Amino acid sequence: MKKSDLTINPLLINQYLPHNFLAEKIVLSSLLNSSEALDLTLNHLTIETFYFKNHQEIYKAIINMSKKNISIDILTLTTFLKDNGILEKIGGLKVLSEFLNQLPNIQYLKEYIKLIQDKFLRRTLIQLGYKIINSCYITTIPLENILNDLETEVLNLTIGNQTKNFFSSTQLFTNILFELKQKSLQPILPGLSSGFYDLDSITQGFQKSDLIIIAGRPSIGKTAFCLNITINIIKKYNLPILFFSLEMSKEQLIYRLLSSESGISNLRLRSGNILKQDWLTLNNIITSFSSLPLFIDDTANLSVTNIRKKIKKIIFEQAQIGLIVIDYLQLMQNSTHSIENRVQELGLITRSLKIIAREFKIPIITLSQLSRNVENRINKRPILADLRESGSIEQDADLVLMLYRDNYYNFVSTEFQTAELIIAKHRNGPTGTIKLKFQEKLTKFLDMDNSN
Repeated sequence: MKKSDLTINPLLINQYLPHNFLAEKIVLSSLLNSSEALDLTLNHLTIETFYFKNHQEIYKAIINMSKKNISIDILTLTTFLKDNGILEKIGGLKVLSEFLNQLPNIQYLKEYIKLIQDKFLRRTLIQLGYKIINSCYITTIPLENILNDLETEVLNLTIGNQTKNFFSSTQLFTNILFELKQKSLQPILPGLSSGFYDLDSITQGFQKSDLIIIAGRPSIGKTAFCLNITINIIKKYNLPILFFSLEMSKEQLIYRLLSSESGISNLRLRSGNILKQDWLTLNNIITSFSSLPLFIDDTANLSVTNIRKKIKKIIFEQAQIGLIVIDYLQLMQNSTHSIENRVQELGLITRSLKIIAREFKIPIITLSQLSRNVENRINKRPILADLRESGSIEQDADLVLMLYRDNYYNFVSTEFQTAELIIAKHRNGPTGTIKLKFQEKLTKFLDMDNSN
């Protein structure tokens, strides 16, 4: 059998490639009606993103007209196409007149652009698939090279590495103006909601690319608070969450999750003291959470390199990640090369985590211990200087949250204890202190006005 008999020609299936004719027409029609639509579309779509050849030619003409500062409407576009001998190539006046029948709503332009991008990415993946198939038949190409090429190209598509890195001030301000108009029409929280109302009011949610530090003394409730946030986010958004637990085992975390959700104390769960009426509740919770994309990695002594690889793996499998949680910073290793100065090593780790957050456009929450200095003060509420082996932790973090419970130092047995969440650093907003309820038996934090 000849090699030509084995390889597959993607051109044979071009007529079946994914596309969205109506979305392409609406976007092109929008370009003839709004200057805002022009700037937004130019920033997100290339000529190749359009599937139909005549749409590519029309979009190419609009781009050239924009570069030459020619005002764009149906008349000027028709003249430009005719003068450059392209009018008949795109189907003549009949095709252009169809754009007049479209009444695009600029409010939904981003959604139409996403539809076109979705189909383009699917076509690209199909072509990549055939490329990989053909490469696999060529035995002289090392398998490792094929796998590396596949990983690189898929990741480039997934995390958008093919987008432009440089934007003019006109493009940037146009994008912001468009976003402001969208937000004014339908106000939404710009980041991921933590599930705690007062915290979200100040931070506006956890933003993409942010490095968030949650700090506190041992057993103050850092892991519990972080797990509460994880549960709130995954239930609300159903986004994949990757939880790196360097201190607790995955089983311990699951017990805490079950306790928090079921209202059954962690002690009762771990000892197996489960009442008959508890089983239905537990079964419902387990069934519900089994379908949620929560990934727990309890590998000890993780390095930044390990974390990056595992992030890529989850992105490859799930197409996205909503949040990354690391419990906790001081148990991480920088790399296989040890650095004698631990402060410098932690500084390198936090800088690397911030780079990862920006690279993958994912918020990263990292837990951190506080130094014992806080114990030597009369007022034991933590401050930024208490970050253990702080180095550049404070500098690299976009948001630093510190937990304090008076009950931690002055024991009082009550069902609900008051906890303070101190926003010690907020790069993009105000700082302050938020009061929360803490149910120690369930290791669960709640808003103060929550009666549950």
